[in-house]
Amino acid sequence: MAELSATPGAGAVASDALQSLNAARWTGFSTIVIREYGRIVRIWGQTLVPSAMTAILYFVIFGSLIGRRVGQMGGFDYMQYIAPGLIMMSVITNSYGNVVASFFGAKFGKHIEELLVSPLPNWIIVAGYAAGGLLRGLMVGAVVTLVSLIFARLPVQHLAMLLAAVLLTSLIFSLGGLINAIFAKNFDQVNWIPTFVLTPLTYFGGVFYSVAMLPPWARALSHANPILYMVNAFRHGFLGVSDVSVPGAFAIMATLAVALFLIALTLMNRGVGIRD
Repeated sequence: MAELSATPGAGAVASDALQSLNAARWTGFSTIVIREYGRIVRIWGQTLVPSAMTAILYFVIFGSLIGRRVGQMGGFDYMQYIAPGLIMMSVITNSYGNVVASFFGAKFGKHIEELLVSPLPNWIIVAGYAAGGLLRGLMVGAVVTLVSLIFARLPVQHLAMLLAAVLLTSLIFSLGGLINAIFAKNFDQVNWIPTFVLTPLTYFGGVFYSVAMLPPWARALSHANPILYMVNAFRHGFLGVSDVSVPGAFAIMATLAVALFLIALTLMNRGVGIRD
């Protein structure tokens, strides 16, 4: 009887402990996200404005001047066609750049140790930084979308697909930025991937053209570029057209998101680049 009467009390203690643990984890996660949001807003002239100005230049030069010679593409006005690609390009670069700069800054400033000695599990730290990159990607994407609406009409054909595409893409490149920051030992290594890998993949990812225009060998090569699937899935959400299989594009994005999260978590668990 004594054992039976003690069991409910033990269960209540375990439940309270679990609630306290979950509350501590949520506090840690939200603190990372709020700190990232504060950083984005505090230096909005560096985080939000440049993408808007870049989009304006692209629309003026590629959309107005070159677009007149190009004419229609995929059955749409050229500025309409490139607008989703420009939005996605800004989401990709800002999601990646936010996390790689923030996490490497924490390593460089030696305050990453505060997170490492805290009771937060590494998956919470990874999720927090990824959420920060996701937040900046969505904020910049919204700003560039407003700019795009000045130059082109963007009918939304599939809202759910549009939102899913931008969320998955932003998450993927946030996690990619975290992995880059984990390995980076100096600022040159922080800038190397965006300059020599990310930028070429973005420009050859169907932002400014349809891959149907390319010769067969170039088209086949383009299909090895994951950004092609992200841009086309997002464009399909707006315009209803795509150069690739939309379900296949979402399968690739979901697989990449899971794989990159597991890689980032494994690196954190092993202390790669942060406990050297």
